[in-house]
Amino acid sequence: MNRTLLITGASRGIGAATARAAAARGWDVAVNYTHAAEAAETVAAEVRALGRRARVLQADVADEAQVVAMFQALDREWGALGGLVNNAGVVDVAARLDEMSGARIQRMFAINVFGTMWCAREAVRRMSTRHGGQGGVIVNLSSVAARLGAPGQYLDYAAAKGAIDSFTLGLAREVAHEGVRVNAVRPGIIETDIHASGGQPERARQMAPAVPMQRAGTADEVAQAIVWLLSDAASYTTGTVIDVTGGR
Repeated sequence: MNRTLLITGASRGIGAATARAAAARGWDVAVNYTHAAEAAETVAAEVRALGRRARVLQADVADEAQVVAMFQALDREWGALGGLVNNAGVVDVAARLDEMSGARIQRMFAINVFGTMWCAREAVRRMSTRHGGQGGVIVNLSSVAARLGAPGQYLDYAAAKGAIDSFTLGLAREVAHEGVRVNAVRPGIIETDIHASGGQPERARQMAPAVPMQRAGTADEVAQAIVWLLSDAASYTTGTVIDVTGGR
């Protein structure tokens, strides 16, 4: 299998941790980012320090044209794609549904759902044996919020991640006979910068008592599940969602 991997939203958090973990396991990594160019270059440097190739690609996954252009740039640079991690995602400030604007909800789905679907579509066009590809692996990032609903906080985010769960199952079955495996990882409360972007930088620590393991998880712990799904050790695993939630 081709060992070229594209990770969206890879300049920080789970995406950056996955880039490092994948490089340590022999993957060349394309680091996608939207705004944080310097952070993305740092991640790419870490990949190269592990002896693998790295490419930095700017694209807003909420924009279909930018997604297509990103994959075309990767075609020109490396020529083939073996793996995709759909990690790019956003939350917003805690709110009830009756307090949410239409713009907020549209943004939530544009990045978390449409972006994932557009990236997966482009990956399938390159990986599937139906299109002359040699197979590959897609891992989508869901969230425990898809199971819990996140009432009074992130109902829109939870709904978007529920869509990712359904999309993962459907696409896995659609392309299973074409050499493409599709799975998802469902993180719980994880120590990353995403909480600060939602206005609650201390949320992971504050929520720790609600987790059976009594602590938040780390980006590296989520990355380990992702790289296992990317690996040949998971060769008979598709249409699966793995919880990395500390029992929550």
